[in-house]
Parts: sequence; C-alpha cells; structure tokens
Amino acid sequence: MAKEKQEFKIIDLPGVGAATAEKLEEAGYTTLMSIAVASPADMVEVAGVTEATARKIINTARNKLDIGFETGEELLAKRQNISRITTGSKAFDVLLGGGVETNGITEAYGEFGVSKTQLGHQLAVNVQLPKEQGGAEAIAVYIDTEGTARPERIIQMAEALNLDPKKVLSNIRFIRAFNSDHQMLIVSKIEDLIKNENLPIKLVVVDSLMGHFRSEYIGRATLSDRQQKLNKHMHDLLKLAETYNLAVYVTNQVMANPAIFFGDPTTPIGGHILAHASSVRLYLRKGKKGTRVARVIDAPHIADSECVFKVIEAGIRDVDEK
Repeated sequence: MAKEKQEFKIIDLPGVGAATAEKLEEAGYTTLMSIAVASPADMVEVAGVTEATARKIINTARNKLDIGFETGEELLAKRQNISRITTGSKAFDVLLGGGVETNGITEAYGEFGVSKTQLGHQLAVNVQLPKEQGGAEAIAVYIDTEGTARPERIIQMAEALNLDPKKVLSNIRFIRAFNSDHQMLIVSKIEDLIKNENLPIKLVVVDSLMGHFRSEYIGRATLSDRQQKLNKHMHDLLKLAETYNLAVYVTNQVMANPAIFFGDPTTPIGGHILAHASSVRLYLRKGKKGTRVARVIDAPHIADSECVFKVIEAGIRDVDEK
C-alpha cells in the first residue's frame, strides 16, 4: 500500500492531463501534499479547471496521502531540524531562544531609525556562517521595497567577522520590488531558485513588508482588498518557510494610535492578519545612550521580555562588547 502511494503521481489524479500537470508544476504544485492543502479557488486559477474538477483533484490527493495526527514526541523531533541564525548579540539571541528561527516568520516593527534594516543586513551576513558560529552555511534573498539595501554595509559587517566580503555579497540575492504585485511574485521566484537552481537558501528578508501595500491602498474603501492580498502574501511566505525550512525576516512600519492616551502609542500596521501570520513579533525602539531595545510582543515559545543591544560599524553587538 505504501508503495502504491509513493508511485502515485500528479498526472495520475483525475482530471489532470499532461498540460494540466505542467501548469500545476509551474505554479509550484509539485507534490501531492502541495495539492492536498490547496484551495479549490487556487486550483481553478492556476490549472484552468472547473471548481468541481478542482475539488476532485484535491480530494483524491488527500485520499492518496496518509494524513494523520502526530504525537508530541514526533513534533519535537521535527523541531530538532530547525536552525537558528544569530543576530550578532548574545543577549538578543537569548531573547529569541537561540536566534532567528527557520520554519517561520519573524517580524520586527518600530519607528524609523531603530535598526530594523540593520538587523536584516546582519542576518543576511550571519546566515552564511558555519553552524557552530550561529549560521546555517547558506545564502540569503533580500527583497528591498524601499531602496534601503546597502552592499557597503554588508562589506563592513563581513569584514568584522573576518569573512571574504566578495563571497558574502555573492551569497546574497538582492532584488528590488517596485509594487505589491511584484513583491508577491518574487516569493514564487524564490521557490524556483531553490528547486531549479538548487540554491541553499535559508533566509528571506523583506524590507519593508507593508511599504507598497500602505501606499497603494489608501482609505477605508480599499482596506478589505488590501488585507485579502496581504493575507495571501503572508501565507505564501509562511508556506515557503515551512516547506524549505528557511527563516523569513520582515520589517514593518508603524503608526501612532490616537486612541492610546497613556504609554507608547506606537502601533504596527497590517492589522490582525499580519499579527497572526508572524511566528515571532518584535518591537524595536531606541534606548539610552544610543542603544536599541528589542521586546518580544508575541511568540508561542518565548515569554514577553526584552533585551538591549547596540549597532556599531561592525554590526549588531552586545552593549558591553567593544
């Protein structure tokens, strides 16, 4: 029985011929599991089939897979495969439970100048480090939506770690996203880089996530459309993170909430959709004497707590580190 399931291919699904199978694979549906967890609407859009056929395809894929429950021990064993990328600060790493995790989305929000982009640059360098030094021996993709990517800063950080700057730069794939549709398309192209070019990508940086969505959808009348689009974008990023066990780091903009009369009125934009999609949510703010404060706002495995770090020419470091 297990052999039959293993040999069952996408083209064997009812209603899927050679042309449909090719369309599905081009859209990223290369396994039975990817089809089993798809929605009929997605299947209709990418394969050009009717909704009834789409449901039949999805249901057959689900029946051919042994989808069942797993024990806590089995889930724990899967969690052992998760890598953690160092931030460059030991205090920051401790706050995150060892560093920025793969298999999920880490969101950092805060006002301008609190080092959100600096952290993105640092992670793009650190992911290339050996595993024993807090890296993943892999490469990074940097999606720049605001023109803030600076290779000169990467060189400074690489030299501080005694790494070859040219090699470090060659292991980061920068791409400028010019609008929200382009930004979403890039995510599907990252999957192509992993599958077709066998690139060992373990980090995707999106800086910033909401920039284009915020400027393109103005007013309450467009809010629903924006949130639906954002929801799909976040699920695509999460699917990418979980499928290929990579880390997604996104920066987010903020606004001042006029309803808050006491305390910090700084509120991240994106609403509940962004809040629920992020695996770890960090709030960055300026501290005393040029330091920065990182606070965990939401994470399933980390208690609400904060740490202090600094940003120097060498990169992100502990406050007491010279």
